[in-house]
Amino acid sequence: MIRKSTIQLLRIPFSFFLMPVYWFALSITSQINLPKAILVFILLHAILYPSSNGYNSYNDRDTESIGGVANPMLPTKQLYYITLVLDIIGFILSFYISTVFAGCFLFFIICSRLYSWRGLRLKKYPVLGYLLVISNQGSLVFFAIAHGVSSNLTMEVPLLLIGAAGLLIGGFYPITQIYQHIQDRKDGVITISILLGKRGTFLFCAILYLLAFLCLFMHFQTQNELTNFWIIQLFFIPVVLYFVSWALKVWKDPDQADFKNTMRMIWLASTCTNLAFFTLLILNHFG
Repeated sequence: MIRKSTIQLLRIPFSFFLMPVYWFALSITSQINLPKAILVFILLHAILYPSSNGYNSYNDRDTESIGGVANPMLPTKQLYYITLVLDIIGFILSFYISTVFAGCFLFFIICSRLYSWRGLRLKKYPVLGYLLVISNQGSLVFFAIAHGVSSNLTMEVPLLLIGAAGLLIGGFYPITQIYQHIQDRKDGVITISILLGKRGTFLFCAILYLLAFLCLFMHFQTQNELTNFWIIQLFFIPVVLYFVSWALKVWKDPDQADFKNTMRMIWLASTCTNLAFFTLLILNHFG
């Protein structure tokens, strides 16, 4: 029987926060293979991400709030075995998409393990750990999706969009760490958010998002599709307003960078970004 702690620490709802990359990749794919697109969605959001989250929780053994979970339970060995089973099943199924997709899938697994594994624990290095996360969760996954869901298994994925996907995750990830500074320091982990400080985290994330939007603008301008760019900006208006409002509060009172406010920011940003790219998908394929 699967324990409650195992189910909780797989953090399946957290996959929603990474889902914008999927809709983003689908929205720019001209010819979509629907069965493979469905399988890619399942492989990422029901297998790969939960397994990665679970393995991270198994190693961290958090006693305070973590992404998406206010009161984490202590992990058991069962969680570790479940993540192994998920990885094996996911890797085998990924060959149905293509060997390239399977290679990306395996590479993500390896990087995820090295990020969390106590024997190496790349997450304790702020810059290296940060680059590992955004290059995998952003750029690598975007490429793998765009390749895997396309009817011709294209390898020609626009570099500007691969970069934009990485930058979008890059502008999102430090915010998820901003309330965990004390907990991370106790665990010997120096995150990019700790390195930047709370104020610096807001400034850094704003710059990364601006760079991401610049990449999107350049791509859509080249394709004569600037309407798509402005549609995305409309959905980001609530995100920007909340971000600025919260940043001003944190500037006056650093304690405002707490779990509650962070989760509000994460849910708002994820929802708006998902809606933005899902809207582009509908307009580009059914409009």
